[in-house]
Amino acid sequence: MRDGKPHEECGVFGVRMKADEAAGVTYNALLALQHRGQEGAGIAVLRDNSILYHKDVGLVSEVFSAAELEKMPRAQAAVGHVRYSTTGANSRDNVQPMVVEYLRGRLAAVHNGNIVNAPAIRKKLQDAGCNFAAQSDSEVIAALIAFEALKWGDIEQAVELAARQLVGSFSLVVLGSGGRLIALRDRHGFRPLCLGRNGTDIAFASESCALECAGFTFERDLSPGELVTVSTDGEIRSRQALTPGKEGMCVFEYVYFARTDSVMEGLSVYDARIRMGEALYREHPIEADIVCGVPDSGTEAAMGYARAGNLPFAPGFVKNRYIGRSFIFPSQQQRDAAVRLKLNPLVRNVRGKRVVMVDDSIVRGTTSRRTVALLRAAGAKEVHLLVSSPPFRYECHFGTDIDSAENLIANRMSVEETAAFIGADSVGYLSVRGLREACGGCRLGLCLGCFDGEYPVSPGHHTKFELEAGQIHKEGDLS
Repeated sequence: MRDGKPHEECGVFGVRMKADEAAGVTYNALLALQHRGQEGAGIAVLRDNSILYHKDVGLVSEVFSAAELEKMPRAQAAVGHVRYSTTGANSRDNVQPMVVEYLRGRLAAVHNGNIVNAPAIRKKLQDAGCNFAAQSDSEVIAALIAFEALKWGDIEQAVELAARQLVGSFSLVVLGSGGRLIALRDRHGFRPLCLGRNGTDIAFASESCALECAGFTFERDLSPGELVTVSTDGEIRSRQALTPGKEGMCVFEYVYFARTDSVMEGLSVYDARIRMGEALYREHPIEADIVCGVPDSGTEAAMGYARAGNLPFAPGFVKNRYIGRSFIFPSQQQRDAAVRLKLNPLVRNVRGKRVVMVDDSIVRGTTSRRTVALLRAAGAKEVHLLVSSPPFRYECHFGTDIDSAENLIANRMSVEETAAFIGADSVGYLSVRGLREACGGCRLGLCLGCFDGEYPVSPGHHTKFELEAGQIHKEGDLS
């Protein structure tokens, strides 16, 4: 949470196509998924039954210059990834795809989520003779798949057997050296994964916007526990590999993570955010001269609030879209001053005005404090901060980078104390009920564990469909 916002681990993409343009198509998709991770990017392609890859820390455009893209082999299948680290340091070794070589072949895996029992599985694999170069749970998944593939000889079966041993969240795309492209979503549906087509070409992505930007038509979301395999001749086969558990797609996909033009589980992200703003007005009506959003994720909720209250909506900030990754300054004073490099108040719109500022969340409160201070310095008469999600009170164990419970401002201060700390005239949060109603068009059940402490599955719980944490399949054991 380096910029005061919760973050989600990453974005995944995989494609099989007739033309040998898979690397370029994957690059375009990763650009569309850049908002899901800015710390690293990578692409692996299948060429002549060999998996070749390039990955590094940095933005997609930094990792893949024109020269670097030109070096990528022409290929008909590829997987790609953008990373935000919730486990493992930000180093090249931890960037995906995770490419693993074993006696029967090679595989490349990209993963979005967080595996709760990864340390136990890692230890079991190390005891069995496996070596690890990185510190991420994604490497554990790739190694476990290779371990199973070595025993059973079939990559699809290996993915399923490995997935049965994983506790936590995962949207997974795997490319095997034999040519098959395999996608799998965890039994609870924590993280999004969808399928698209372009004629006979097939692609998988974390969000529908990536499919569209890569030239594919969004077809559907994968169901929780569904495994989809695309063969070398483009034949697609789907089956329920994991028995579905209690549904729990992360509600923060709608609040903040997903791009506004994406559609997830039948619900437009744009529509959901507009409804959050409308619900905010019903719960916290305020007389104001202007409603503005904190760019970018607060914008649509601010529009909904203004619409519901028949209030003027206008930009309160200008965002510098060319900063890229977070800048680093040695002192707090320099960091505070540098906020204007990313976000600068639009003085003409806020001076002398009663301002309602809508943001997607408050975590520790320090970022909100600086943003409110910018409006005060620009001459705002009043600043009311409204939040399009409930107060964060609990940690997330399934891939969202939320601070520990004791550092969350909602656990340390009342709403009134929070307003005083931030410097706002008032603070108001959307209720859990209001958030559920705003996301009512989602076909899946939602996880709001970070708000209400109720998770679809306990971080330490294993259902009858899951093996004991870290247990590795023995020969002959397919149960």
